[in-house]
Amino acid sequence: MLEIPVLRFGQPYDSLEKDEVKHFITGEPIAKVSQANGGIIQRDVRKAQQARDALREIPPAQLLEMITKAADLYLNAELPLGNGTQTPDDFAHQQSASTGLPEHMCKGNMAKNSFVLTNMNKILDCLTRGLDINILSRGYGIENRGVVVSYQAQSPVLAAVLPSNSPGVHTLWLPAIPLQIGLVLKPGPQEPWTPYRIASAFMQAGIPKEAFAIYPGGAEAGAAVLAACDRSMIFGGTPTVERYRGDHRVQAHGPGFSKILLGDDVVDDWEKYLDIMVESIYINSGRGCINCSGIWASRHTKEIAAAIAERVGPAEALPPQDPNAGLAAFTVPGMAKAVWGMIEADLKENGVTHATEKFGSRLVEKENCAYLRPTIIHCSSPANAVASKEYMFPFSTVVECPQAQMIDKIGYTLVGTAITEDEAWIRQLSDCVHIDRLNIGPIPTTRLNWLQPHEGSIIDFLFRGRAYQMSEERMAKLGLK
Repeated sequence: MLEIPVLRFGQPYDSLEKDEVKHFITGEPIAKVSQANGGIIQRDVRKAQQARDALREIPPAQLLEMITKAADLYLNAELPLGNGTQTPDDFAHQQSASTGLPEHMCKGNMAKNSFVLTNMNKILDCLTRGLDINILSRGYGIENRGVVVSYQAQSPVLAAVLPSNSPGVHTLWLPAIPLQIGLVLKPGPQEPWTPYRIASAFMQAGIPKEAFAIYPGGAEAGAAVLAACDRSMIFGGTPTVERYRGDHRVQAHGPGFSKILLGDDVVDDWEKYLDIMVESIYINSGRGCINCSGIWASRHTKEIAAAIAERVGPAEALPPQDPNAGLAAFTVPGMAKAVWGMIEADLKENGVTHATEKFGSRLVEKENCAYLRPTIIHCSSPANAVASKEYMFPFSTVVECPQAQMIDKIGYTLVGTAITEDEAWIRQLSDCVHIDRLNIGPIPTTRLNWLQPHEGSIIDFLFRGRAYQMSEERMAKLGLK
């Protein structure tokens, strides 16, 4: 049996209390994971400065070289894990077995994380807008314009309370290490695999083990991580986002409510964009916040919903080893049934039509898990309650709404793809403060540019610009003139 310890800034800790990670089909245990309690976390984080100090012993350029090596190790090597080792195939199988994600999607997310690590120097160059990364390391320096600038790290570590459902979110905390900020990670109960494998690859590449703390555990562990660290990420539903709204210490990532908006100038040619709509809804089993949960247009909406339903409606729940599997299982007992119950209640509202109904039951219940097959719903108005919903499977509404009302009606949108050449509307969309990532033109919501910030720049979150002046004598002494 694979046994995975708590990692206390590089030191493994075997706890008395352990949680079994089980296979979602057979119910058999895959691994026993030690559990951290709040007291251990609070005590350890008092020494978090040691993580940053260890990283600052290594120049940023050298750290970036190590991260490039770690990218290859993460993707291709057999790495230490707990009391054993893990090959890339082991990783994909174990992650699939505990999360319900098909194995080929697990491998796809590995490639995504490896790509981000391999291109970390380019990503940081864009996120810092070309700032010399040594200025962030030293805390001050001369900008290209010849002006003294200073950026102060707001925490020695970045904490992240991670989910179990979407392995792709790990790309958001990867830049911390080259910024010489340590990591405090609380894995999701079904997905300890990615944090441990990335940390193992980093350490095998030569990055100090003192930079990494991983605290598996229940809700108490997550709360302790957030309370103890000055900069944290958390992933959850709308209530989680609302709870931390206005807390400058916490960057809360919730549902994306990502959308595709068809402008009046192109909507009569909607068939041209069907592939983009289907990809945005269906890829990665619809589990990401960047998956499209709403198609908005002023006309042809019933035809659009029917055409998307024809493409995704027949999809079946296939075994996770099947390379054609497109649906992830719901591994938490009762969750899929509860979600479908909420959708069924919304289908009773006037103006709401279930476009995928003719393709058979959407809820597929098995002995130890359940699936929800792709669901497309037509809404005759943005006022329909389901028009503002998002779920963790390939689900989307097609909403009829006049173009002039769309910006006011769509609500918060993480990724908004606006397919239009209407320059006046493009200016309005560009000014819209509740669209985070804006795509102009036929770009799937799921196709990210890693050189762009995601829901706020991690640089702005971790560092604060401040006034910093030096005498001419000191500047000369430091060779900054």
